[in-house]
Amino acid sequence: MRMLASSVLVMESFVMGFALLLAMKDHSSSVLIVGGVIAIACLLAPGFLKTKFGWALGWILQAAMIAYGFAVTSMFLVGAIFLGLWIAAILVGKKGEAARAALLAAGPPNA
Repeated sequence: MRMLASSVLVMESFVMGFALLLAMKDHSSSVLIVGGVIAIACLLAPGFLKTKFGWALGWILQAAMIAYGFAVTSMFLVGAIFLGLWIAAILVGKKGEAARAALLAAGPPNA
């Protein structure tokens, strides 16, 4: 689950960097600073995913990506897509961990 969620967060940081390029033309420096903070937080958040704080930070970053749509309109759509990927990473990751736990509980196969 952590691996999938980490991948989503790192890809979000790249997308946020591209959104900053779009925002440079029309917006003030404060909008760029907020976008930079979001991009850096997306890069740092995977390191915190071992704790509940990291998962809460991940959810906050999903909301921040969508909210950045007020600066760069296309981020509403892109943020919603990444929110879907974040939810999918959590759901698929839980199923994968449950399958792995069942395999480990069954023990080694008899040859």
